[in-house]
Amino acid sequence: MSLLGTSSSDAWPLRAGRRPFVVLLALLLTVGTLVSDAVAAAGPTGSGAAATPDRARYDVALRSDADGGHWTGRQRVSFRNASDRPLREVYLRLWGNGEDGCGTPGGPGAPGVSSPVVVSGVRGGTADPLTVDCTALRIALPKPLAHGKRASVAFDVSITVPDRNARFGREGAVRFLGNALPVLAVHDARGWHLDPYVAVGESFYALTGDFRVRLDHPSGLEVPATGRTWSRPGGPDRTVTLSVAKRVRDFAWAAGPFRTATQTSPGGVRVRAYWAPGTSAAGVRLSREEAVAAIDRFGREFGRYPYGEVDLVMTSGFGGGMEYPGLVLLGTTEEGGAVVHELAHQWWYGIVGNDEYASPWLDESFAQYANFRFYGLETDDCWSDVYWPDDGTELTASMGYWSQHRGEYHLVYTAGPCALFDLERTLGPGAMARLLKGYARDHWFGVSTTEDFKRAAQSMTDEDLGPFWESHHIG
Repeated sequence: MSLLGTSSSDAWPLRAGRRPFVVLLALLLTVGTLVSDAVAAAGPTGSGAAATPDRARYDVALRSDADGGHWTGRQRVSFRNASDRPLREVYLRLWGNGEDGCGTPGGPGAPGVSSPVVVSGVRGGTADPLTVDCTALRIALPKPLAHGKRASVAFDVSITVPDRNARFGREGAVRFLGNALPVLAVHDARGWHLDPYVAVGESFYALTGDFRVRLDHPSGLEVPATGRTWSRPGGPDRTVTLSVAKRVRDFAWAAGPFRTATQTSPGGVRVRAYWAPGTSAAGVRLSREEAVAAIDRFGREFGRYPYGEVDLVMTSGFGGGMEYPGLVLLGTTEEGGAVVHELAHQWWYGIVGNDEYASPWLDESFAQYANFRFYGLETDDCWSDVYWPDDGTELTASMGYWSQHRGEYHLVYTAGPCALFDLERTLGPGAMARLLKGYARDHWFGVSTTEDFKRAAQSMTDEDLGPFWESHHIG
């Protein structure tokens, strides 16, 4: 999820193996007060409903300015209707507008008022005005799309990186483009998921799709990106970075004067490191070592990493970290960073998806549980450092709740992994390992809910787990 001061980067996690649990809790309590005020009703999605549109294919061609802070081009999205009902519309989520909304004077589009992400020239449908604080764009299709049929929409897109150190922002000469590309919203049994953006935490919910992205940029910029990437010469003093990413929920990239290094894990995953000038050499080295170890270990525990390559983007000032498919953003000091937690997210949300607004614990608590296990932390008494506000607070609450109870959001990072370790003690380590691997297999590239996990856990034991869920505030 996102914990970067007043901005947005992920996980806290951190290299919790290097910090006493109580210090980690204190940090979380401080940062937890910064959760966004955005509130909207949202509920968990029934996994039995046919989510649509699915099997999306994104074809993107963008060209940057001299420093990678502004990108313009075209994007085409084709999709299938998985629903039994005709699909009459689609929505794009322009998450890059989340913090700036519909624009502010002197903002990213200065002079004037505009949002950081602007879509225009829509083809293949009729666009309505932006809604949900300029993060949702409805496009009415020219005719109803029947079950199993495909359609596409295309549009011009302009992306201006905001002047803030955030997952969509900048640090010195580095540009971060997380959640910058418009992506399809999801419709299921609950209707269209059009939840508001939250700056600390995530609102994201997407089905997997395929991306083919062409990024034209100055040759002096390195451009790490989601997917398998390669480069070729462009125009004078320019380079074209090409990326192909299959079965991913989003696409992110960065641009800057990075130093780079590449190594391959014993399990065959290519780990590409990019670090900005001024980033601790010791921290870069440690993060690379831990990344190589973690990507293989989690592959053994949860299922082999399917993307072949992962990029680590490291700077000295980025707060915490933020995960994207095949790419993680990391604040890196001499003690390393949140690389293990962020790589755990490649499975928990990336491969095993969930509605992050409705059920943030399903990715954050699971990633932190994996992080704790990687470092071999002692968890027998971890509840002693967890402050539980009252009996009405549920670990499984949505971002709508956490946005109104900011000081409690740390629970998904503290109480969440404690609950999973208690479940491990209840089932036994062997059964817990089988549970997680089987649960991941059953929801590979799909979407899971809390009820799905509870059913999977119950299948591992004859003991009624109802009292366990109740005592651990897992609704």
